[in-house]
Amino acid sequence: MQLNSLKYDRFLDLRGLECPLPVVNAREEIGEMDVGGILKVYATDHGSLKNFQGWAQAAKNIVLIAQGVDSNDGIVFYTHYILKIQQPTGTAPRK
Repeated sequence: MQLNSLKYDRFLDLRGLECPLPVVNAREEIGEMDVGGILKVYATDHGSLKNFQGWAQAAKNIVLIAQGVDSNDGIVFYTHYILKIQQPTGTAPRK
């Protein structure tokens, strides 16, 4: 399966933002999503690859299901797909 063929529920274009803002914004967006939702994120910060991996290892409510590298008009960017698997501990479900 190609990365671009993965289905997602929400999309964030965070190209141009530097560390740690891509993860900060993605974490905020995931917090508003329902369990089972998939967030697709574009980021131009090369560090976002390891930052998203680190977030996924530390968090209890997400899984990083795919990452990839793409380019548009010679500008490289990174694509991340994050699956929300549960509510963070100590928070009420979204109504």
